Amino acid sequence: MFLKDPESVLDYAVDWTARCAGVRTVVESDWRAEPAGLAVSGAVHGAERTEVRLGGGVPGLVYRVANLVRFSDGLADERSLVLRVEQR
Repeated sequence: MFLKDPESVLDYAVDWTARCAGVRTVVESDWRAEPAGLAVSGAVHGAERTEVRLGGGVPGLVYRVANLVRFSDGLADERSLVLRVEQR
């Protein structure tokens, strides 16, 4: 679990290298956060890494930030980050 101040704007990343195994690359990446209140922006991806910029959030809430990717061979996978927003 990551801790995040509601005033901070930070980048988070997922490394897909093990899943790519040298035979596939990330071709599409989608991020979503639940519950509402966390700003999701600046999403980018490379061949084996995805990144997103997260801002805001409500102090005391725990957010699940999911990254759904599609690979060059048609497979798909999802990883989630868990963030707790605290006034620091």
